[in-house]
Amino acid sequence: MHLSEDQQKQILQSIQEAELKTSGEVRVHIESHCEGHPVERAKVLFFELGMHQTDLQNGVLIYLAHKDRKFSIVGDKGIDAKVPLEFWETIRDEMRPILAKNEFGLALSHGIMRVGEVLASFFPYQKDDQNELSNEISFGA
Repeated sequence: MHLSEDQQKQILQSIQEAELKTSGEVRVHIESHCEGHPVERAKVLFFELGMHQTDLQNGVLIYLAHKDRKFSIVGDKGIDAKVPLEFWETIRDEMRPILAKNEFGLALSHGIMRVGEVLASFFPYQKDDQNELSNEISFGA
């Protein structure tokens, strides 16, 4: 899958906007195929990308394997300890119909903004907040 430059800009802008509301850190990883369950794959990538190293353990990874039509959202321990159990499922269910239309940029941006909105109530933006993780989209094989 190739995201257009505009789609990539839209996703990056969504990450920046979401992170202005919360001290949480959001990343997107896209690859073609996912062997096994997408949540398990996202958890592996979460650690490979160093997302477990934030001070408040409040990183979120939105993962998409576009050719296999699989995706998931995973968060670090600090988030899972505070958000309702259905938190990730609700956002995933909102993204699903947009992804079904192959509107990947729009779906990812929607998910990012929703994550930012919900995290803001649990991990509000701090005046001295620093961007602990890259906002760049990472791509796999």
